[in-house]
Amino acid sequence: HSLNNVRLNSCSHCSKVARASLWGPLKELWDTVEGAVWRRQPESVHLLDLQLKKHKPNFLSLYKNPPKSAEQREKVRKASTEGIAIQGQQGSRLLPEQLLTEAFILSDLFDIGELAALELLLAGENQQPHFPGLSRGLVAVLLYWDGKLCVANSLRSLIQSRHGKTFTLELSGELVALTTRFTDELMSQGLTRRLLTLVSEINVTREFERLQKERGLGNEKHRKEVSDLIKECRQALADCLFAWTCQSPLGKDDTLALVAHLETVTVEADGSLDSVNLALVMALLYCLDVSFLEQGTEDREDLLQALPLLTEKQYVSAVHSRLVDGRPWKLPGLQAVCRLAWALALHALSQLPQGSALAEFTEADEALADQALLGGVFLFMTEGMLGCEGFTHDEFYTRRLHSLITDFLALMPMKVKQLRNRADEDARLVHMSLQMGSEPPSSLRKDLDHLMILIGEFYSKDPFGLELALEFWCHTESLQHTSLQGSYLGMAMQRPPHKQVVLSKFVRQMGDLLPPTLYIPYLRMLKGLANGPQCAHYCFSLLKTNGAPHGDNMQVTGSPVSWEHFFHSLMLYHENLRRDLPNADATHYRLPPIRGITQRELDGLTSFLQLLCTIITWSENARLALCEHPQWTPAVVMLGLLQCSVQPVLKGELLLCLAAFGKSPEIAASLWQSLEYTQILQTVRAPGQKQAAGIEVELNEIESSCEEYPLTRAFCQLISTLVESALPVNLGAGLRAPGFQPYLTFLRDAVFLPFPTRAYRRAAEKWEVADAVLEVFHKLLRDYEPQPSDFVQETVELQGEQVLAHKPPGHSLMFHLLNDSPTLTLCLSLLEEGVRQLDTYSLFPGKKQLESAVLHCLCLLDLALQKEVVFMDLLRESQASLIVSPLEQLLQGVSAQSRRADHIVNIARYLYHSSSNPEAAFQSAKILQRIARYPNIQNRLLGDFTHDQTVSDKLMAGFVECLDNEGAEEGLEKGDDSEPAKKEARIRHETQIHILNLLITSLELKTPNLALYLLGYEVKKPINSTNLQDAGVLGCPRSCLHAILSLLQRGSERRSGPVLTSQAPHLAELCYQVIYQLCVCSDTSGPTMRYLRTSQDFLFTHLQHLPFILPGDEISALSQMSWLMKTAAIELRVTSLNRQRSHTQRLLNLLLDDQPPDGETGMEESRSVSGFLHFDTVSKVRRKLLSVLDAINFSQDVPELLQLDFFERTQIEQVIANCEHVNEHGHTVCNVKLLHRVLVAEVNALQGMAAIGQRPLLMEEVNSILQQVVERNRVRRSLSAKRHALQSWRGLVETLLTACPADLIPADDRQIIIRDLLLDLHDKVLSEDSAGELMPIVAGAVFTLTAHLSQSVLSEQQQGAGLEGGSSSGFASIANSALHLILRKLLDFILCTGGGFQRLRAHLYGALLYYLQIAQKPEEPDTLQQAGKSMWERLTAPEDGFSKLQRENLAIIESYGTALMEVVCRDACDGHEIGRMLALAVLDRILSIDRQSQWLLYVCNSGYLRVLVESLRQDDTALQTLLSPQPPLLKPLYIYESKMALLTRVAKTGQGAVELLRCGLVGQLVECQVFDMVPDSDSHRVFGQRDPSGFIPSPLDRYRQILLPALRLFQVILTSTTTHHQQGATQVLQWLIVHADTIQGLLRCQELSMGALQELSLLTGIISKTALPGALEGQDVNSAALPEFQGHISRFQRQCLSLLGRLAGSERERLLKQAEIAAPGDPAERREEMEVAMQQVCANIMEYCQTLLLQSSAQAQFSICLFSPSVNEPASRDGHTDLALPSALYSRVPSLGLVLFLLKNSAADFFRFHQSHRQALGKLQSLEQLPPEELKELCAALVSGTGGVEKISSVQRSLLAKRRLVQLINNRAKLLALCSYVIETCLFVMWRHLEYYLLYCTPTDPKDSLMPGASAYRSRLTDDSFGRALGLSRVSQQDLEQLQSDMGAGFGEALQRKLLEVEGLYSQVRSRYTFIQALVRRIRGLLRQPKS
Repeated sequence: HSLNNVRLNSCSHCSKVARASLWGPLKELWDTVEGAVWRRQPESVHLLDLQLKKHKPNFLSLYKNPPKSAEQREKVRKASTEGIAIQGQQGSRLLPEQLLTEAFILSDLFDIGELAALELLLAGENQQPHFPGLSRGLVAVLLYWDGKLCVANSLRSLIQSRHGKTFTLELSGELVALTTRFTDELMSQGLTRRLLTLVSEINVTREFERLQKERGLGNEKHRKEVSDLIKECRQALADCLFAWTCQSPLGKDDTLALVAHLETVTVEADGSLDSVNLALVMALLYCLDVSFLEQGTEDREDLLQALPLLTEKQYVSAVHSRLVDGRPWKLPGLQAVCRLAWALALHALSQLPQGSALAEFTEADEALADQALLGGVFLFMTEGMLGCEGFTHDEFYTRRLHSLITDFLALMPMKVKQLRNRADEDARLVHMSLQMGSEPPSSLRKDLDHLMILIGEFYSKDPFGLELALEFWCHTESLQHTSLQGSYLGMAMQRPPHKQVVLSKFVRQMGDLLPPTLYIPYLRMLKGLANGPQCAHYCFSLLKTNGAPHGDNMQVTGSPVSWEHFFHSLMLYHENLRRDLPNADATHYRLPPIRGITQRELDGLTSFLQLLCTIITWSENARLALCEHPQWTPAVVMLGLLQCSVQPVLKGELLLCLAAFGKSPEIAASLWQSLEYTQILQTVRAPGQKQAAGIEVELNEIESSCEEYPLTRAFCQLISTLVESALPVNLGAGLRAPGFQPYLTFLRDAVFLPFPTRAYRRAAEKWEVADAVLEVFHKLLRDYEPQPSDFVQETVELQGEQVLAHKPPGHSLMFHLLNDSPTLTLCLSLLEEGVRQLDTYSLFPGKKQLESAVLHCLCLLDLALQKEVVFMDLLRESQASLIVSPLEQLLQGVSAQSRRADHIVNIARYLYHSSSNPEAAFQSAKILQRIARYPNIQNRLLGDFTHDQTVSDKLMAGFVECLDNEGAEEGLEKGDDSEPAKKEARIRHETQIHILNLLITSLELKTPNLALYLLGYEVKKPINSTNLQDAGVLGCPRSCLHAILSLLQRGSERRSGPVLTSQAPHLAELCYQVIYQLCVCSDTSGPTMRYLRTSQDFLFTHLQHLPFILPGDEISALSQMSWLMKTAAIELRVTSLNRQRSHTQRLLNLLLDDQPPDGETGMEESRSVSGFLHFDTVSKVRRKLLSVLDAINFSQDVPELLQLDFFERTQIEQVIANCEHVNEHGHTVCNVKLLHRVLVAEVNALQGMAAIGQRPLLMEEVNSILQQVVERNRVRRSLSAKRHALQSWRGLVETLLTACPADLIPADDRQIIIRDLLLDLHDKVLSEDSAGELMPIVAGAVFTLTAHLSQSVLSEQQQGAGLEGGSSSGFASIANSALHLILRKLLDFILCTGGGFQRLRAHLYGALLYYLQIAQKPEEPDTLQQAGKSMWERLTAPEDGFSKLQRENLAIIESYGTALMEVVCRDACDGHEIGRMLALAVLDRILSIDRQSQWLLYVCNSGYLRVLVESLRQDDTALQTLLSPQPPLLKPLYIYESKMALLTRVAKTGQGAVELLRCGLVGQLVECQVFDMVPDSDSHRVFGQRDPSGFIPSPLDRYRQILLPALRLFQVILTSTTTHHQQGATQVLQWLIVHADTIQGLLRCQELSMGALQELSLLTGIISKTALPGALEGQDVNSAALPEFQGHISRFQRQCLSLLGRLAGSERERLLKQAEIAAPGDPAERREEMEVAMQQVCANIMEYCQTLLLQSSAQAQFSICLFSPSVNEPASRDGHTDLALPSALYSRVPSLGLVLFLLKNSAADFFRFHQSHRQALGKLQSLEQLPPEELKELCAALVSGTGGVEKISSVQRSLLAKRRLVQLINNRAKLLALCSYVIETCLFVMWRHLEYYLLYCTPTDPKDSLMPGASAYRSRLTDDSFGRALGLSRVSQQDLEQLQSDMGAGFGEALQRKLLEVEGLYSQVRSRYTFIQALVRRIRGLLRQPKS
């Protein structure tokens, strides 16, 4: 079909406007017919039936247009004012006046109804984007004729699908019945007459005149398209008739009508019929055809019944009388052909039994045949029929003519004999007249000559490879030859058919005693009959057997045709001519003496050479047999003749013969040597020779003056053949520098460069020369691989002197192409000339050769671009002095003709001609793709492409046209080019691939780039301002994006999905990739996604069809899905961000629904109603996401190892590894070609006889290695495609769960979806044969899915808990069984990874942690009400969901036994850091739920615990580096923290703590030096060094991160060790003493920040349990160190007391204020933490005091005193002095007033905290009723950032508020506990001191200084560690009295009441009895007693 079919196909569906009745529906009709008949689509018969019913009127009144009418005219005229209704649109539409005027013109032009004309125009307007540069009127003209063509094509296809006598399309019976019925009906309504009328009426010239008058013709392209359409319409109509007569005979009237039409036919200017009339002639010949009856098919009887020749007598008589009738036709030759056909038909009828009835007619066959011969039947067949170019287009023309010729020879042998006799007679007359010297008689008939020439011409063309000429050959002798399996060869016994015997006899007899006049025709006949591999062999044998021994004196003319004779005469010529070989210097050489060969002999020789050429071209045996013949030596003789003075034409033929010989590599090598030896092209100059000789002279002097160049062309062809067969390196060695160089120089400098400037008699020859020489260049460059040796200047020795050696010819060509050389310039100007000629769209002589030459030029440029990288790399390495430039830069040079830099534009313009020149377009796309890789050229290209608008439009149209092509087909192997159509389809497809690759490479470069221009984006303005539109909207031209989308959208509306994905998988994959790249690039993303979403609904339509399953091409299917899923993920993210909820929802439903999609809309309501009634009847479908996962096959067949017999496997593997490279897709593949070269070179290098014998085996092994490597490459590609697909899938899933608004997927659905995904993923990855390469991606996906599952369950519980008041008994929507299943699979996955894959397991550990988190109980508010429940109630309470799940989880984990423990422990101890951290965390988590301590036992017993403990020493050095100001990495810190967390977990059980002590944990920590490296506090440092992101903590914080875990661990050990407490305490004390300096520094800390307080709370806790006076007793501390240890301990005590002074008294308020200022972001939380820490420190120190008092003595009178007996409260001082004199204040012993102050404060705090606890509880219980302001305030504490709270949804807000309240309640509960403890200890300490001071202390006034009591007291004080401090101020009587009175005042009634209330409030709820009441009572008693 015409190129427009290609263009218009894609648009038939999308036209929204009225689809013009003259085009749209007809286009649809053709689509349907084509689909049914040619593409055999399923369900097509039904569609076809509908279409045929609808269009029957169109066929019955073929080409009748809708008539004009006045009312229509009126209606159309009013359309501009009143509007007009347009089908497919609502309402009426006003049309512009201009449009109506055009409609009237169109209506008059084609004589069609006004409405139809208007519709056609509107359709033209709609289709305009597909025809850039044409107005709507011009498009309408195209559509009008395209519609006509569609009807004609449909009719032709329908007729061709009929069942009949000549061919069958093998269609279904139903379809054939339908079309036969339909076409029979048409035929009965007079179809033949209508067809004949139309063929004669439609006339291109007439139509063009009409169009020209109305300006209905546009540019050259439009003219060509219109004329092509009109010609094709005529042709299709004629073909309808031809197809009919092929299958079924015509009736009598129709046959006569056809004859009548043919009587008036005339010929074209060159004497041949045009193809339309040829079709009609062939139709008549098939009407008169009876030969099919010989074939004896099974339906022969039916065919006989249907044949009117046999059944209707009047039919025969009518036709007979019409043909015998004497009236001459316009073409007597045509009349003769018809008569001959009729004569043969009659003859055939007479042979049949039914023929006897027709005897009266059949008698006349001889007479008719005579008449035909008189009419010159054979001459007309040769000139009129074979001369028509349409003849070779139809196989059945050829078959019918073959049967006509062979029937004549077989059925009328007498006629043939007559012809021969007459020819002999004529030959004698000619001979006599020659003898007499008179003119030969003019009346000679040459029928036999014409017959022979006809046979020669007819069989020499065999476009369909039928080899019909075989019927002329009959093997007389039995040819048992292996290479021939012909028609009758294998069966020598069977007699050949009679006809074949007759024909072969004809060939042989004609050659006997051949008269000279028939010599040339006979040779030409043989040449035709030798055309084909088997025919050539038969002909060769014939000529061999003909040769009988001859005498030398026999004349050339009279002898028979044989090799013997021919070569003999050639040798004689050579002998004769050689005698007068001119002297090289003689001047008369230029006028060659034509002595020797007359013109007739020349013709005879030429004919024989052509015959020889044909035979040896086809038959290799003949080549070798002739060439090796000892007497004839054809090559030598021919080369000899070439040196003689013979006409150039003959020399040309000789060279062509040599070229045919050169096809065999064996002959080629010797031919090279002979060629060099004979110096046909002079390569060696004799020393004294002045002027050149040989072919160069002939070219420059003889051929140039004759202006014809047969010799040069033949020489190029010879070289071309020889170069292909063999290129000898040492050609001409010994006489000159060896090599091909002189030939190349001649071809370049003497043939190629001057070719444009020479004169040519035949215009086409110019291009023939160019084509011939460029073909040689192309072959040379194609086979050239740059080698390092090419760049080394070598010399060879020649006759004693050194000359430079020649480089390989390819090297020389590369050098010329990589420089601004004349060769390159000429190639480029040839390309310019070519595209200029193509733009004229006219035929000119040599067009084909010009196109071929252009193609060679493009190939040269492409090869140069391909090889230049290696070439230039080697050149650089060799440091040779050549200068070359990259070709892509040279192509930017300025053209000499146009004075513009337009070379690349010229190359790109070939894309515009892809319809007529697909190969040039393909090469052009390839070149552009190679150039587009260079970023620096992109900008230039963009400028060149866009600066001239018309060129720019054309280029865009060219790219679009190539992409739009629907004729392209994928999957055709390169070798499958047997049919031109298939080859063309493959080339078109590869062009599309190259263009898409060009777009992909360009898009990766910086913007603006070529791809953006081609895809229709703004290049001059910012790219994201582009507004993409459908083609034609707002004048938007059709861009490559539109083309890509229409390729992908084809068929997407059908169930089967986009056609492209299955028809051209690779193409589809690239299309999806381009779209993904546009969506992912920030500049183009916005416009692209908007356009795809709004205009195309692209993603939704395509995702519907996932997964794509292509059984043949899994890799492409996976890649297509990958790009599509990646794009979908972007779309989901973007629509979620832009809050386009409906879009997001639609895609989510598509991907996740497991309900089948509803057919009707409005089902939603009914579904919800009936949902619970028919719940089970709804069938589930597989979720789209899961079915995509199913499509990724996890198993990968890996090729087995090589089995090698000769090569060494390790070496081969090494070689393979060396040949590997990373290709453009990023896969590592092995370069098979390179590997092949290496291996073959290796085989060739083997020497010796053994190697030669083994060679076939070696080559076989090389082959198997290569196949293996190809398979490996495939496996790699396949794995990488699977990885890519899986990654995209994972990306899509993660985007779905993370980026989309959570409320779009309800929580219960979300959990079930995640469950399905998790289980499926695990099933796939755990199957036996899943590939390890895919595991990491799966593990990553499992991790995120589990995280989302855990999140979803937790958030559901949080929301649920709020509703159910905190006792959520049921678990989440997801059932426990599902959770257990997930856990089992997860653990299986962990175990199946084995030893390797540690990084992969890290993901799985993460998943496991998330999973275990599900069973963790959420934080519950401490309501202080638990005391109400008795112990029994608590024990018998039902188990809640969390503990149940936890218990079951543990059971599952334990069922895996030690295997799992082993894996986790091993990962925790060793390997990748993240893996270790996660493994440690998993251990920690499992130990925390493992009530039976199975895991703990394993960890302890297997030695892993010891390993962990001992590794702390190694961590020490790493941790020390962390404290430098700029730390290298934080990894060691994280691992240390994880380890300490685990050890702390182990220490929480008594048995674990003991085990840790046994492993020497404390000892390890004692040795760590990192604890002593306290960094400076931050305030002294410049802020410049802080990490701006805040991610890396400051050095001090890092130090705390190291210290705090160690302190916590000690605290836990001290708490857990009950039996071995003493041992633990001593060890910890040792740690304290070793690091005493550091610790004292920390206790003295000036800046009490949050971190410092945390340190202090832990430190004081440890000190209070360890630094006791009795700690060292009973331990084996050596006595020397003892005093030092005690000194440390007393220092710790002093520092603790002074710290208490600061925290309880002086600095308390200041610190709390400071906390609020320091952290403005979250003051509430920070303040709470500070309060807790401070209370904790106070509680610890008070506990310490209490312990010290208790340990010193059980009774007050012997106890030590820690506080001085004064009651001055610290807060009474001014705050400023605090800071000014710290040392003075704190050196003194703190007074008892401090304790009193602490007591008062704690009591006050207690009530404050209690109040706030109650309020928070109240709020929590009435959370729903809280005002929004308050909710916001609560959230603000947890959300950072100012606007954070505003963005949160209300559900989130209440969850956050609830979390904040729980946090607050628990914080208060903790503070209450601490306060009550502090109160209690304070009271105890006060009571102890007061009892001592008031009852037992003896005052020391100065006067009693010598009393013994005093000294005893003093000595006891000094004994005590506090002695020194207290000894400074003696206690006087006055002090004691003061103490009593002050205390009495301070500890008043109010305070006592408060304290008792505290006890009342707290001890009840806590169910623990405090001693507050008792202590208060005692203190009151002490204070009241009178002083003695």
